[in-house]
Amino acid sequence: MPQLALGKQFFASGEYDELPPSARKNIRLAMEKFSLLTHAELKADKGLNFKPPQGRRNRSIFTFKVDNFYRGVVLAPESGDSYLLLKVLAHDAAYDWANKQDAGVNQLTGAVEIWNAEALERATPDLEERAAPTAPEQRLFAKVSDGELTTLGVTEKVLRAARTAVDADDLADIVPFLPEDQAEVLQYLAAGFSVEEIWRDVVAHRPSGAVGGDLDTAIRNTPTRVRLVSGLDELEEILSQPFAAWRTFLHPAQRRIAYKASYPGSYQVTGGPGTGKTVVAMHRVKHLLTYLRPGERILFTTFTNTLASALRTGIRQLVDDPGRLERLDITTVNAQTSQVLTEAAGGRAPRFVNDLQELDRWRRIVGEQGLEWSAEFLQQEYRHVVLAQRLDTLEEYQKADRRGRGNRLAAPQRERVWRALTAFTEGLDADGVQTHLRGCDQAARLLEERGPRFRHVVVDEAQDLHPAQWRLLRAAVAPAPDDLFIAGDPHQRIYDAKVSLKALGINVVGRSQRLRRNYRSTQQILTWSRPLLEGEEVEALADGGTESLAGYRSALQGPRPTTHAATTPGEEWDALVKRVREWLDAGVEPSSVAVAARFRWAVGDTVSALTGAGIEACELRGSDDDTPGVRVATMHSLKGLEFRCVAAVGVSEGVVPNPKAITDARVDEIQHATDLMAERCLLFVVCTRARDHLHVSWHGRPSPFLVEAGIA
Repeated sequence: MPQLALGKQFFASGEYDELPPSARKNIRLAMEKFSLLTHAELKADKGLNFKPPQGRRNRSIFTFKVDNFYRGVVLAPESGDSYLLLKVLAHDAAYDWANKQDAGVNQLTGAVEIWNAEALERATPDLEERAAPTAPEQRLFAKVSDGELTTLGVTEKVLRAARTAVDADDLADIVPFLPEDQAEVLQYLAAGFSVEEIWRDVVAHRPSGAVGGDLDTAIRNTPTRVRLVSGLDELEEILSQPFAAWRTFLHPAQRRIAYKASYPGSYQVTGGPGTGKTVVAMHRVKHLLTYLRPGERILFTTFTNTLASALRTGIRQLVDDPGRLERLDITTVNAQTSQVLTEAAGGRAPRFVNDLQELDRWRRIVGEQGLEWSAEFLQQEYRHVVLAQRLDTLEEYQKADRRGRGNRLAAPQRERVWRALTAFTEGLDADGVQTHLRGCDQAARLLEERGPRFRHVVVDEAQDLHPAQWRLLRAAVAPAPDDLFIAGDPHQRIYDAKVSLKALGINVVGRSQRLRRNYRSTQQILTWSRPLLEGEEVEALADGGTESLAGYRSALQGPRPTTHAATTPGEEWDALVKRVREWLDAGVEPSSVAVAARFRWAVGDTVSALTGAGIEACELRGSDDDTPGVRVATMHSLKGLEFRCVAAVGVSEGVVPNPKAITDARVDEIQHATDLMAERCLLFVVCTRARDHLHVSWHGRPSPFLVEAGIA
């Protein structure tokens, strides 16, 4: 029976997204024929016009008619019934692309490989000539033997080109022409990883099967780059959301983490933006659901409601068994807190105060007790010392370690602060309300008494969780193999939350992996964004140390980000309208475009500016919101999401960083630096939400972050 497959490049290029609706409809109709007809019947179908390009390099490469303007390129093995759709391009471009490609089976992994043979053959002699003045022992891969490269899956043609590379820039020139797996091996070597490390962490975990020249088997044996389609319903679902579908592919390094049979305890995966941490976490949930015993449940949790909505959408794409999904809770940590407290109160839901209401309570206490400290200082002391360390008595507070707090407190001062803290909690209890973090602590205590609720807990965006929230998660699952699976990135820490997981009973020592390859953004976006954080010390996700973006890269290429310096808000919005209209005119779906502003009031103004110019726009309300139009949101709301095009507006002095989010250095110098770092990370997060296009603008003076990075 015919088996249709979709190549990763078909999704990742973004070209399908830009096709007109009529062409997309005709692709669906053509693909139906591929799933129903035999090879002979396909050749005979006059409407499909299925035929080989005259200058093809591989006998299995064919093209077919989509409509009078577009043609598709497909890999159709001589034996077997697998058809791999590679590209859909304009008529002449499709033939040109097809004639440049070659295909084969990697003799190490048994995976199908497709590469730009014409470009590689043309570039190699030129590179050899350019490298000639440099002695072989001074070239990039001089210390790696041919035999070692072969054991890593590098083929003879690629080996010849690799030997011409004098430095990493030379390698970057040929990477776009190489088979993806081989290009990755060379990039890891160029980054300083040893042959043994690459074999252990990458090559050994790639799917392997019967190795030979059988392309049909190879197509089925390449899940990291090929999406097999089981039927027309699945095809329709994938093509209806191509931007989301390409993210379900797992790189071997990711697949090894997600589908490992079992971990002896908790496990942690970290990585920069776009490295696929969330996708890995979703696949880990899928794996764990398969082995649940009767009565067991899984909690998949994250930081915000928007992110929880995105996780629900992603899981529905991966798991199509309603019975399994019923045993999965996808929610925020705060929502889980509310559920625990509601059950404990016999169905009466807790009431929470927001940050501003909490600060007002601290201000009243400062005035009533005549304290020399600010309300902000007391609020942070309560959060980052008392709740973080779970201090219940004055004696415990007197002995507490306050490293990381800028103001020293002598014993008499701690006693006065403790009186203020006591007044605060007594006031909450008297009014029948809670702060979210105190609620988390109380819910954790309840679970510690009553026992865990879940067999597994999977945590996304872990870098922003407070110790009180971690205690809740620790209490929600019993210590056991595969108890906690944790995904996060300290470079995206936009809330002040630093923890010692080990001190909270979560041990990931020796059980962690850092992902370095970006699968979302182009290299141009990464290169533009990295200076925002370069030179800044970023604390590791947990238990001390620092992390860097060394080795962080993308194989995707695209245009450089654009900037616009305006004099007035109106001028800036005019530039935004022009940029967004260019994206939409190029075929980008409006819902794949996001505009981010620092303040909520600016979101409404931006929506008005876009709609007033005739561009449909709406405030972002979740990843599964099907309201038509460009998405507009606060910078915080974009966290964990991704879009083809992102515009950050109002990145001006006095806005980014937000002065109200920064502790006065006179109050607490260390907290001041921490707050600045959180604002810097926030801008970095917004910029790296973009997959293809990034636009950053400001009016008046630009943000000092942009100035320091040499961007403005």
